[in-house]
Amino acid sequence: MDDQRESRDVGVDLAVVARLLADGTRADFCLALLDGRAWTAKELARHAGVAASSATEHLNVLVRGGLLVEERHGRHRYLRMADPRVMALIESLAALAPHRAPGPRSLSGSGRQRALARARLCYDHLAGELGLAVTDSMADRGLLGWGADPSLTVKGAAWLGDLGIALPDASRRPLVRACLDWTERRPHLGGAVGAAVCGHALAAGWLTRIGTTRALAVTDLGRRELRAHLGLPATTDMPSRDQQAD
Repeated sequence: MDDQRESRDVGVDLAVVARLLADGTRADFCLALLDGRAWTAKELARHAGVAASSATEHLNVLVRGGLLVEERHGRHRYLRMADPRVMALIESLAALAPHRAPGPRSLSGSGRQRALARARLCYDHLAGELGLAVTDSMADRGLLGWGADPSLTVKGAAWLGDLGIALPDASRRPLVRACLDWTERRPHLGGAVGAAVCGHALAAGWLTRIGTTRALAVTDLGRRELRAHLGLPATTDMPSRDQQAD
C-alpha cells in the first residue's frame, strides 16, 4: 500500500498512456501514423480492417489522450501524431514489442515495409539498415564513442567540420543519443549530431524521400559520398530511387 501511495505522489500516471495503447486497433493506428503523414479516419479504418464507426471511436480516444491531433479540411478529418515525443514513444515501444509476421495486404504494402526497413527518417535522423550502417561505421572509425555513454569524439568533430557540418549550438538536446531502432532492434545515432548528419545528407542530395512516406532512397551521388566518407561499400543493400514505396 505504501508503494502505491508513493507512486501516486510522484504525480505521473503512466497507466493512462498505457491504456491508450493497450487496444490493438489503436496501436495499429499509431504504427501507421509513424510514416509522418496525416491520414483520414477512413484510410485508418481500412488499414486496420475495422468499421468506420469503430475507427472514429478509437481515434477520439487517442485525440483526447493527446497522442494524436486532428485537422479538418472540408468534410475530411485528418489525423496525425501530436508531436515528435509521441513518435519517439511509439518507436521505442515498437522496438520492445514482439515481432509478428507482417502479412502485408498488398504488394505496395510489402514494398513500403521493406523501404522503411532499409532507410527512413526517425524524426530528424537516420534509421533502418542505413542508419545502423552509418552509426557502425562512425563508431568503427573512432568518430563516436559508442558505449554506455555515447559521445562525439574529437576526431568526430573534425570529421563533421571537414564535411561542412557545423556543430549545433549548445542546447538542452544532447549532441549524441542512442535511439533504439524498431526494425533493427539496435540503437542508431540520434541527438543533435544525428540530425545534423541526416540534414546534410538530404541537403547535399545524398538522400531523397520516397513519395510522402518516411522512407529514404540513396542517390548515385550519395552512394559515392557514403563510400568516400564512411567506407560504406557501393554494393551495400541501400535503397535507390527505383525502389519506391507507394
